Amino acid sequence: MAYYLGLDGGGSKTTCAVGDETSLLALAVAGPSNITRVGEVRARESLHQAIGQACAEAKIAPQQLSRACIGAAGAGREEIAGVVRNMVAELIPGSIEVVGDMQIALQAALGAGPGVIVVAGTGSIAYGRDARGETARAGGWGFSVSDEGSAYWIGRAAVAGLLRAVDEPAGDPVAQPTSLLFREMKSLWKTESFEELARAANSNPGFAALFPAVLAAADSGDELARQVFAQAARELARLARIVLLRLFPEWHEAVPLAMAGGVFRHAPMIRELFYNEVCAAHPQVVLDSEVVEPVHGALQLARRAAL
Repeated sequence: MAYYLGLDGGGSKTTCAVGDETSLLALAVAGPSNITRVGEVRARESLHQAIGQACAEAKIAPQQLSRACIGAAGAGREEIAGVVRNMVAELIPGSIEVVGDMQIALQAALGAGPGVIVVAGTGSIAYGRDARGETARAGGWGFSVSDEGSAYWIGRAAVAGLLRAVDEPAGDPVAQPTSLLFREMKSLWKTESFEELARAANSNPGFAALFPAVLAAADSGDELARQVFAQAARELARLARIVLLRLFPEWHEAVPLAMAGGVFRHAPMIRELFYNEVCAAHPQVVLDSEVVEPVHGALQLARRAAL
């Protein structure tokens, strides 16, 4: 019996799947393993924990794995791919392939077929493939300059909007609808004033952790939070449109479009607005309403490479 491992190493969590030729045997989740965001020490801890837990649940040893496929942000750069490969090789003696996180997401959604996947988690990217196998991407250039519509982008935009509201001459900002958002942020960042919030925002790059606060405020009717979500949906739709225009400029058949990542999974408002934005410009798009799990694509690629 051959065993395979697929792993999705993200900026918020690491998900690991172990299976045989046909079945999923175990799934485990550990902390973040995006090297750029959390560093090599934390990434290694998360990778090893996820692999160890998944193998233990599957009742096999990591040494029994025939092949592994790891999806990691930045894997297009050999220095990143090499570090991740070496970390995993400390546990797995079998063949290890490291690919981009968008590649495993596309595989999970579409297999080998044409279409586009938009990933919105801690970061964001759009990636697609046409019928000839040509690929294109948009976004995903990193949280400092890109990752539009991601959890990080949403958290930063919400803080910026909230502090901008403080400067507006409309009266006490705490009396405005944004007070809902501020209360949610206070509980996460342990701040008691707008000044403390600003200091935390300028010293702490962990804006993605604020996504649950923005989500809770939006669900409660906070206007600023809902505006941030609407803009996030527009940004993600723009990434999708860029890839659609590059790969399917003259395409008259249905084009599959899929979503992955926690932003889509947890925010129905963003899913709906995203779909409406994309379909208004590209009526041929057919959206898969299910948010895919990229780790299943990594497991599929591990199996396929072993054939």
